[in-house]
Amino acid sequence: MNTSLRNPLSCIDQPFRQKLAKLGIRSELDLILHLPLRYEDETKLYSIRGAPESKAVLVEGVIIHCEIITRPRRQLICRIEDATGVLSLRFLHFYPNQVKSYTIGTRLRVFGEVRSSFFGMEMIHPRCRIVHEGASLADALTPVYPTTSGITQRNLTKLIQQVLQSDRGADYLAEILPEAVLAKYRLPGFKESTNFLHHPPSETSLAQLESRTHPAWQRIKFDELLAQQLSLRMHYRQRRNYQAPALHQKGYLTKMLRNALSFALTSAQEKVLVEISRDLSTAHPMQRLLQGDVGSGKTIVAALAALQAIENGYQVAIMAPTEILAEQHYQKFLTWLVPLGVKVAWLSGSQRKKERERELTEIAAGHAMLAVGTHALFQEQVQFHRLGLVIVDEQHRFGVHQRLALRYKGTDTNWIPHQLMMSATPIPRTLSMSYYADLDVSVIDQLPPGRLPAMTKLIDESRRDEVITRVREACHAGKQAYWVCPLIEESEVLQLKTAVETYEQLGRIFPDLKIGLVHGQLKVKDKSAVMTAFSLGEIQLLVATTVIEVGVDVPNASLMVIEHAERMGLSQLHQLRGRIGRGNDEGVCVLLYQKPLSQIARERLRIIFEHNDGFEIARQDLNLRGPGEFLGTRQSGVPLLRFADLQCDMDLLEAARETADYMLNHFPENAQCHLQRWLGDRKDYLRV
Repeated sequence: MNTSLRNPLSCIDQPFRQKLAKLGIRSELDLILHLPLRYEDETKLYSIRGAPESKAVLVEGVIIHCEIITRPRRQLICRIEDATGVLSLRFLHFYPNQVKSYTIGTRLRVFGEVRSSFFGMEMIHPRCRIVHEGASLADALTPVYPTTSGITQRNLTKLIQQVLQSDRGADYLAEILPEAVLAKYRLPGFKESTNFLHHPPSETSLAQLESRTHPAWQRIKFDELLAQQLSLRMHYRQRRNYQAPALHQKGYLTKMLRNALSFALTSAQEKVLVEISRDLSTAHPMQRLLQGDVGSGKTIVAALAALQAIENGYQVAIMAPTEILAEQHYQKFLTWLVPLGVKVAWLSGSQRKKERERELTEIAAGHAMLAVGTHALFQEQVQFHRLGLVIVDEQHRFGVHQRLALRYKGTDTNWIPHQLMMSATPIPRTLSMSYYADLDVSVIDQLPPGRLPAMTKLIDESRRDEVITRVREACHAGKQAYWVCPLIEESEVLQLKTAVETYEQLGRIFPDLKIGLVHGQLKVKDKSAVMTAFSLGEIQLLVATTVIEVGVDVPNASLMVIEHAERMGLSQLHQLRGRIGRGNDEGVCVLLYQKPLSQIARERLRIIFEHNDGFEIARQDLNLRGPGEFLGTRQSGVPLLRFADLQCDMDLLEAARETADYMLNHFPENAQCHLQRWLGDRKDYLRV
């Protein structure tokens, strides 16, 4: 057998290899796993009169007319005829050699969608082939592959078939799953499934193929989910090989803080504290995700977890994605921990050099037992004396490498710190089982007593005057309000109100109110001054961009107006709404929207109007956006699922999860082979 047949990629030039790489094809195995997007049926030939409308079909006829017309635009028109009728072919893009070959009397076999037009039945831009009478038909459905500029379907089909038929193809298609797994879940073989999907017989149901419910597709999706689960579970197990300080619960500092609090913890907070405390007491690094809806009390749980580390003589780092949130944490931890004799340090990118150096010295010497900050915490010059616990708030906003950098700040190379990640964006169960299967998950699933969900009102921009009246009444009654705008600078494309413009307008509308402005481009000290004034009640109406989305806690603020709510995501709207109703009064969130609304915008507004439960909102958000967008930066560098659909394939996910543990326990070599097949060099993608 010649070399090119054994290795089809060996004779391809570099430019073409680069184009293949854009499709994720770098090896022969990648070609095998480059599966069709859809299929076309060229196994049946229809007569022109018998061809169904609005369906892609194969028709054959002899050219009886061909001409180039120039009005209304330049196009090539051909007419073909069979014994039953005439069909027009319209080409908007064509080449001189195409015109030359389409001579009268030439027999064409065309594939496309038949439509009725002013001139009768026609196909627009059909796929054409010159044939002789009685030419044989395809014996299988025609695969249509994902492609890119410069690579034709014919190129891809030829390469894939060469690999499948090569002497190395048998190695790539070898069965890896144990017989017991195949039998338990009634899965067809990998070779059989792969060959089938690249070359499905003519009698195969197109509906089953396109919905990916055919057993061959089920096998491929199962394998893909299994690779993901194996990788995650392996990393979960590998953590048991790492050492971390065993931070046993001593209780004296945590008891002092509990006694000083003006409120009692909810049973949900107590439950997750038990889980976190148990993990901290072990000599293996905790890697736990703490989920809780807006206002459920994650921060006090983090403070009590931090004190368990501090009681054992270890430092704690708390990282937040924005300065506003980080500073809010800093102020809270100062209030809670300084009376207990715990020194708290503050690090941010905007600090003066002298102040920053002083804080760095306190952290390095171990005098500051708790350090709060933004991404400044994981910069090279930050050295901890004895870091035992890392707490990352709004963890999905940080990239993998940023969180790793902070985790390896522990000075002792023999162990790594425990890690607690917090998120107010609830993660639907399907994502928790798949992309977060390497983490232990704790959930605070109840709000503190007396905390009422905010009332949500949808109001058209045309009723803006009613909203202005409501804001005036609330502020005159001694309450405070937010007015949230999505952009800072004017955009002619989006035509959104800007924070600065709105601030000036509202200043003219409410000359009797004290109005503040905060946005991401303000200097940190100015931003901090405005937020402090709002917290103290010196500002009645705060005009802001979405920098106030997380962490801002002003109990007297009971009204929020969100401009152009139709432009914002569900998670963002829910987070913003969670900033109000934190006092004794029910919060009211007014979503101002502008028509016309797109279908997805209408759906988002419906969901946020009907639901206050963050987990239900997250579930519906996942359905709307899909996992790629929902996950954000958490999975930086992680390949998303190509074939499986978490909404439709929950049963396969459950089976893959169970099989991953079974294979790691009983067939570890098969597990490694499976990872190599599906992830290759990416199998170590999840280290945090």
